Parts: sequence; structure tokens; C-alpha cells
Amino acid sequence: INSLSNKTWEKTKQKVKNKINDISDKLINLYALREASVGFAFDMDNEDQMLFEQGFEYEETPDQMKAIIEMKRDMESNRPMDRLVCGDVGYGKTEVAMRGAMKAILSGKQVAYLAPTTMLSRQHYHTFINRFSQFGAKVELMNRFISQSKQKEILKGLKDGSVDIIIGTHRILSKDVEFKDLGLLIIDEEQRFGVEHK
Repeated sequence: INSLSNKTWEKTKQKVKNKINDISDKLINLYALREASVGFAFDMDNEDQMLFEQGFEYEETPDQMKAIIEMKRDMESNRPMDRLVCGDVGYGKTEVAMRGAMKAILSGKQVAYLAPTTMLSRQHYHTFINRFSQFGAKVELMNRFISQSKQKEILKGLKDGSVDIIIGTHRILSKDVEFKDLGLLIIDEEQRFGVEHK
């Protein structure tokens, strides 16, 4: 705790201002690059995509369908996609994400699903395994409970492209994680991640 009249307080405020300016500059440059860049146009829906979507055991809500249609339209254009899907628990956001993931895989791209906790990453892993296994997609989980030897195997699979979907915590943001061809990043509960992570 510092006194407001103390020089230490002024130094702390200046450090924070500098850090904010650095992050702001990086974000402005990043978004300028994104605006100027041409992204990958994912393939139009095919029979496998339709079969995958028929595997959804509930009826889609109108808002869910709107989000799915808009997401697919974004993915099929050559502009980099940046989409936020909001909704209460149980309103089908994961299904929207899975349909995007399937579209990415069918276009030959890899998918990363970032979750804020080990428990949530495990829950999503099992959901994805149940939906994607019949389509031959390789889904892996990476968090602090995965053994070092298994993590090495997963890292190799991400780099050589044999892993289609990685679901994990902050661990998948580590410097040793390299993808052969990442096409879609899904961030669950994005408010739990810092600006620099995103």
C-alpha cells in the first residue's frame, strides 16, 4: 500500500499506463493486419456435415440456427472470422462450436478448443468424443492431469496433423504447442482469459 502523495504510487501508475499502451498498440496492429489479410475459405457443407448435424439429439432454437448460419457464412468467406456467441448455460453454444469444428475438419484444418478449467476441458472432451468419433476425427485432451508422455504424443500429433481437435486449458497456449494447420480456435468463457491470451 502506498500513499497517494508518494512517488512510488506515481511510478506504479506510469507502469500500468505503459503496459496498457503496449497492449493497445499490439491490438491495433493485429486488427489492422486481420482487416488487410485474406483468410481461408472453408468448404461448403457436404454430406458428412449434414450427417454430423443430424446427430444433434435436440431441436435447434431459432437463435442457435441464426448463430450457426452466420458462423458458416463467415467460415465460407475468405475474411478471417471473429465471432462471439453468447447465451446462458444449456442454450446450445457447444453445438454451434462443434458444427464449426466439423466444418473446419472437413476442410482439412485443425481445431483448438480453449477452456478455462480442467473440469470444463474434460467435459467438452467427452462431448466431442461422443459426436466426432464416428466420423474418424482424432480428438485429444491436454491439461495438467494428462501425463507428460501422453502430452509429448499429443504435441507430435498436433505438429504432424494427425490430431484433428485439441481441447485444453491454458496449456494449449504454451510455446511448445505447434499445429500443422490450425483453422479454428474456439474460446469457451472468453471473459476468463486475458487480452494478451486472446
